[in-house]
Amino acid sequence: MAKHAVCPWWIGYLLASPVRKYFQDPVHILSSYVRAGMSVLEPGPGMGFFTLEIARLVGPSGRVVAVDAQPQMIEGLKRRARKAGLLDRIDARVARAESMALGDLDGAIDFTFAFAVVHEMPSAAHFFDEATRVMKPDASLLLAEPAGHVGESEFAQQLAAASEYGLQVIDRPSVSRCVAAVLSRKSR
Repeated sequence: MAKHAVCPWWIGYLLASPVRKYFQDPVHILSSYVRAGMSVLEPGPGMGFFTLEIARLVGPSGRVVAVDAQPQMIEGLKRRARKAGLLDRIDARVARAESMALGDLDGAIDFTFAFAVVHEMPSAAHFFDEATRVMKPDASLLLAEPAGHVGESEFAQQLAAASEYGLQVIDRPSVSRCVAAVLSRKSR
């Protein structure tokens, strides 16, 4: 599987631009999957373009766990969340590049939103191992990768890695400028 460089932290300012909503609207992408009271995992949140909307969707009784390997991204996310009055719903964590360090969340996550992040991980298999451990039995995961970086062949390899950890494709939604799939645990 091809490896891509991690997005430089300063690009986070561009990715959090409100102009981006015109072609990747967080409400449109997420509202079918995220509801009030949910616990949502967002690996690689950058400076929170999607995180803030997830926090609005989960409401005051929900929680967003945003994990990034770059402290500058997490600090930018916290600043934006504080300004929006949403920081109390967001557990923003800095993790190592090789692990999301989610041991305290086993079986606690309702939904995982992996947007443009798995191709930056050292190992897709390790990502799906960690993600499935924290997912509740009925949880789902929306995997979306930028079409300009990840082709269908590499995306198929990611889906195969996900399958090794008990996830199966249940939908292939249309996400602008991305290849995407919704995954759920296989029936036992």
